[in-house]
Amino acid sequence: MAYSLGIDAGGTYTDAVLIRDDDGSVIEAGKALTTYPDPVGGIKNSIAKLDSEKLKDVGIVSLSTTLSTNTILENKGFPVGLIMVGDYHIPEVLPAQMYCIVSGGHDSNGEESKPLDIEKVREFAFSVKDRVSAFAVSSLFSVRNADHELRVKEEILKLTGHPVVCGHELSQDLGAYERAVTAFLNAQLIPITYNFTKSIVSEMERIGMNATLLMLKCDGSAVSIEEALEKPIETIFSGPAASLMGAAYLSGLKTCAMIDIGGTSTDVALVQDGLPEMDESGAVVGGWSTRVKAIRMETVATGGDSHVFSTDDPNRKIHLGPLRVMPLCRAAVLYPGFLEKLKNTRLPPRKNISEFILPSVFYVKTDFPPIEMTTLEDMVYDVIDKNFPVSWSDMFERLGKKMPMSSVLESLVKKRLIQLIGFTPTDALHVLGDYTEWDAEASLEGAQKLDRLTHLSAKELAAFTKTQVARNMTSSLLAYLVPGISKRDVEKVLSGNYHTKFAVSVPIVLIGASSKAYAEEIRNLIQAEVLTPEFSDVGNAVGALVGNGVYRTDILVKKNAREEGDVPIIDFIVFHNGQSETFTSYQNAYEKALQVGNDYVMEKMMGTGLKDNQITVSHTEKSLKIGTDTPYETKLSFVGVGTSRYDIQADKIPDFVKFINPEKSKRI
Repeated sequence: MAYSLGIDAGGTYTDAVLIRDDDGSVIEAGKALTTYPDPVGGIKNSIAKLDSEKLKDVGIVSLSTTLSTNTILENKGFPVGLIMVGDYHIPEVLPAQMYCIVSGGHDSNGEESKPLDIEKVREFAFSVKDRVSAFAVSSLFSVRNADHELRVKEEILKLTGHPVVCGHELSQDLGAYERAVTAFLNAQLIPITYNFTKSIVSEMERIGMNATLLMLKCDGSAVSIEEALEKPIETIFSGPAASLMGAAYLSGLKTCAMIDIGGTSTDVALVQDGLPEMDESGAVVGGWSTRVKAIRMETVATGGDSHVFSTDDPNRKIHLGPLRVMPLCRAAVLYPGFLEKLKNTRLPPRKNISEFILPSVFYVKTDFPPIEMTTLEDMVYDVIDKNFPVSWSDMFERLGKKMPMSSVLESLVKKRLIQLIGFTPTDALHVLGDYTEWDAEASLEGAQKLDRLTHLSAKELAAFTKTQVARNMTSSLLAYLVPGISKRDVEKVLSGNYHTKFAVSVPIVLIGASSKAYAEEIRNLIQAEVLTPEFSDVGNAVGALVGNGVYRTDILVKKNAREEGDVPIIDFIVFHNGQSETFTSYQNAYEKALQVGNDYVMEKMMGTGLKDNQITVSHTEKSLKIGTDTPYETKLSFVGVGTSRYDIQADKIPDFVKFINPEKSKRI
């Protein structure tokens, strides 16, 4: 029997699933805590929960991971030298510390604007070659003519031997600066992705798995590990993409909305007719705008690990996030004796109460090395243990009867030097009995510790928290489906104080470890079909494996009015992938664009192992016309969709889909 293995290393959990190849059924799942900063440990632990004999029959392994996203967010990429070619505006802030701007570049018709200053390129490359691991280059209008980028790449390879990433290789969109950022971030990730992949391959060999390794992109498609190593930037946000593809597969639906309930945040996205809805403007990660095409998603900073707390204010307001903490219920399992410590912790003096000083809040050191510490931070950091949580009163005693400052604790948390433990939505579900993965007694004790601040019983606080989380999720979904809708209006309707409800016409599939706990709550808030399929708790790992092959490319046909002597001439240029070709008529240029787009997509997709009869290529067009004349320019966007190895025929639906959604088999 042949199997495939899907793995998703998320923010809180790492999930692994086995799918039986002959009918596409999910037969086994494993879940483990994600390990930081290296996710390989969590991947090993999740795989270890699967049948070792079945693992030996696995032919495909597909990964979705937060590695690329976290590397950029935490600014931990490898050093890269950035070269920008052309006279274009450079913002004051750049992601690169080592960069140079050289003369060169092209115009919008692909004609050279200025000669490339290759000598300055050589000088820069030679000066930084021992301080960088790779180079990135972006030239003005390289999507119309990539000659200068390719010449820079050739010269740097000859001088240094380091990898060189070109902007036109990653994006065909205009925006030289954004392409520069994309190329720079991509170059930063190459060594990290290589080491990560090497570790995964080593683990596969250790357990006797001889399989092909794939990685999920942020558009929901799986690619060969070779392409992922070449373009690791395209794996950012692969987690939400995996969840979306998993939601569609597990529900048996070609069109549905997805709510992915994670530890730090909740993500909302939509798949329509089997394809994820895309954000054409490019993904933004770590505050940097890129030209990476990713799924369009709405994110709310509410998750299972969001901090739930109240301070000693007259309104008794209960706050939910955005800070992520370790749930009390999990801490009680990880640290034997913690529950007793929690029970004995008293309320701090009223003047000192804050989000960081509460009877329900504790701290442990992380593995991150301390850097750039102030004197006060050093003092507080020194009295916090690494192997067992400490309370505010522990720190008070160890600091010589001095209360730790909230601002110092907050700074240490932001520097990731200490981990905060506190009451969370996950604890609330444990109090209510809706989700009991960890120690429910610790959750109950934590809720009771907050009763003097919230004036709510433990059950009332838990119920309030659960409702608020569901409202945040639903509000995020509505903001996604109706861009520009007023948050105030949404909250008014969701409050239940008016005789109306929102209605959502597409099914909503919930994904995540605690997804089943929120289904009824969301149904009470809006009129919608809310589904929690079997294996929805590991739906992201399923999605890492079942994504259809998808490839996109754009071709531009542009009118070029010029003069030869006194004779006006109009011709048409076809631009694609940094190359161009000129035609005397629009029709000939248009037909060439159709041919190039179709052939290019087919070639790329067949390179992943698909046959031509497994690929469908379609395209859309946007034209700019002035009067009734031929278009000034036409952009043709091609999308190739490959048949997934798990595409299901209506007469061959896995039992788990039939059981969950029997009346929807026709939608598959």
